[in-house]
Amino acid sequence: MVSNQRARLFILCFFLVNNAFIAATEDENNERKPYIVYMGEATENSHVEAAENHHNLLLTVIGDESKAREVKMYSYGKNINGFVARLFPHEAEKLSREEGVVSVFKNTQRQLHTTRSWDFLGLVESKYKRSVAIESNIIVGVLDTGIDVDSPSFNDKGVGPPPAKWKGKCVTGNNFTRCNNKVIGAKYFRLQQEGLPDGEGDSAADYDGHGTHTSSTIAGVSVSSASLFGIANGTARGGVPSARIAAYKVCWDSGCTDMDMLAAFDEAISDGVDIISISIGGASLPFFEDPIAIGAFHAMKRGILTMCSAGNNGPGLFTVSNLAPWVMTVAANSLDRKFETVVKLGNGLTASGISLNGFNPRKKMYPLTSGSLASNLSAGGYGEPSTCEPGTLGEDKVMGKVVYCEAGREEGGNGGQGQDHVVRSLKGAGVIVQLLEPTDMATSTLIAGSYVFFEDGTKITEYINSTKNPQAVIFKTKTTKMLAPSISSFSARGPQRISPNILKPDISAPGLNILAAYSKLASVTGYPDDNRRTLFSIMSGTSMACPHAAAAAAYVKSFHPDWSPAAIKSALMTTATPMRIKGNEAELSYGSGQINPRRAIHPGLVYDITEDAYLRFLCKEGYNSTSIGLLIGNNKNNTTTKTEYKCENFKRGLGSDGLNYPSMHKQVTSTDTKVSEVFYRTVRNVGYGPSTYVARVWAPKGLRVEVVPKVMSFERPGEKKNFKVVIDGVWDETMKGIVSASVEWDDSRGHLVRSPILLFRSDNDYR
Repeated sequence: MVSNQRARLFILCFFLVNNAFIAATEDENNERKPYIVYMGEATENSHVEAAENHHNLLLTVIGDESKAREVKMYSYGKNINGFVARLFPHEAEKLSREEGVVSVFKNTQRQLHTTRSWDFLGLVESKYKRSVAIESNIIVGVLDTGIDVDSPSFNDKGVGPPPAKWKGKCVTGNNFTRCNNKVIGAKYFRLQQEGLPDGEGDSAADYDGHGTHTSSTIAGVSVSSASLFGIANGTARGGVPSARIAAYKVCWDSGCTDMDMLAAFDEAISDGVDIISISIGGASLPFFEDPIAIGAFHAMKRGILTMCSAGNNGPGLFTVSNLAPWVMTVAANSLDRKFETVVKLGNGLTASGISLNGFNPRKKMYPLTSGSLASNLSAGGYGEPSTCEPGTLGEDKVMGKVVYCEAGREEGGNGGQGQDHVVRSLKGAGVIVQLLEPTDMATSTLIAGSYVFFEDGTKITEYINSTKNPQAVIFKTKTTKMLAPSISSFSARGPQRISPNILKPDISAPGLNILAAYSKLASVTGYPDDNRRTLFSIMSGTSMACPHAAAAAAYVKSFHPDWSPAAIKSALMTTATPMRIKGNEAELSYGSGQINPRRAIHPGLVYDITEDAYLRFLCKEGYNSTSIGLLIGNNKNNTTTKTEYKCENFKRGLGSDGLNYPSMHKQVTSTDTKVSEVFYRTVRNVGYGPSTYVARVWAPKGLRVEVVPKVMSFERPGEKKNFKVVIDGVWDETMKGIVSASVEWDDSRGHLVRSPILLFRSDNDYR
């Protein structure tokens, strides 16, 4: 009896231990996730030595030599010190406490946030001034979905060899066999290879079209008769058509990971790029846990300005991303054109919808039905036929007809199964989709299609139900004029929460319905079964605004190669064209205004910011001395001794924001009734000869804005002057949550140096 009990106990213990081992193995496979261990500035040691140091640090935490080597995925070490490893949460937490580690954060997926646009900005090809020789020496690094070198926008005929400073490479692979003298470099970063179709993970080829589009917006050569199936026909070109492109593919079908972006930053800085353009974003995080903020800081230290998209989560407040003050955050505004797709009904009524419909009707009229009338009653499944959800319609009721779909969850349909995809799969002739809310963004359709506003949709429903033989025709999209610029509905708005007193976005640029180059490997709509290919496409997003600003920065740099990133940024911000949008958005949607590249090359005065000033700002923001010391690379020998940088040894940034920023912003609490703020600023004369600037102030009733001194005189270029802006007032009910003002320095010789002032009070209505 006892022996049987012991046997049963043994079997039970073996079962539990064995299952615990299996469970532990499964847990390890399931729970080990990629984490980035950021350790600040890279040392002067070799990359091999850095990798070994990273291994030793991992070993102290994991305790197993082979496991430590197995879990480490990648070592950064050219400019950025750190590594990526698959860790358990408790290991990540333990690593974060190790000497020399700035931060440890989980690798996350971020998302991608198109040419009459340059004429709209004043850069008419035959008229604007260019410094071609210097422009051709400028290299713009584009972190995106890759590039199609064969696009006519990247033709290098007559283009000289890459600049001597270029240290990068052209990494070839599947569907990517060469670079040229326009696209001088290409690399791809996919530290986690699983989940891609065969052949798509081994090159910088652009299977999406996004990277080709943004790159050509920056530096594409002039291509005449460019259009999307005849829509928006004209000449497509980049803002700096003589500049060079270096492509860094960091975005794949699943998104763009932190670890890949940080690896690309590390490479691009060493490769010799002058400007970095990155139309990617995600959740707002503290700077030392944000790969774009980290990469851009190290780029700034090497004299490289990083341009970032503001995000597409507008129009709500507190939606802006890419918040670091050393990056330029770009919102999206409209051009003076829009795309209309007219629908005509059998009773003569018309509705002006929006889409990118390249199909000409072959008949005068087509039979018209609705999703409700085309319902597949025998399906017996789930879904809403009125909105044309997949599986809800019958082919016999759709074939050859135009289908009207009520507003649903899938308006737009670039991916997944939108209504255009559903109707085409059932051999329908076209689709009309009702919109819940107005939109300014046109999207391509798989078949003849138009998206109509809610009221027009209601009229179409009434017409269908009023006759036994409803008919309709959808005409090809046409281009019409509109007032501009206005901020796009999707463009993310401030204020921000990471550094509340820095106004973001910084500036706006065209990002709505932009025509630019497209990849031959990408379908027009993004649907896998869309076999149409085009050399150019029309896209919308702050992704499209960002490369406009990057090109503008490169344009300024071509006239001022020695200017710092902050000086270039200042020139673009203080010369921007003010916008007239007020109310709940104001500068929270557009920052300093729309970029004006021609004015930016002669700004008169600039607000410069040194690396040391950014560090004092970080101290004021509460970042600790040890992390800041590692950030700037005080620890040159890569030892575990503490760095010498201490915030208490340096004067922290003064005033309400603590930084010499080109805009002035303050978030006040909801209980504040009085306003009392001071902003301290320093400007440098970048004009020619002696000049005198007079301050002009615009402020609403109830707010006093005083500039001290009111007059500044400069005797020579490079001379600096200090001033302060004092703000006093009482917050009354008429001011609501946002108060806008501005200060403008005028030398009466054509230089107007403007800084917006924005006060924001977070009342309940603005949360």
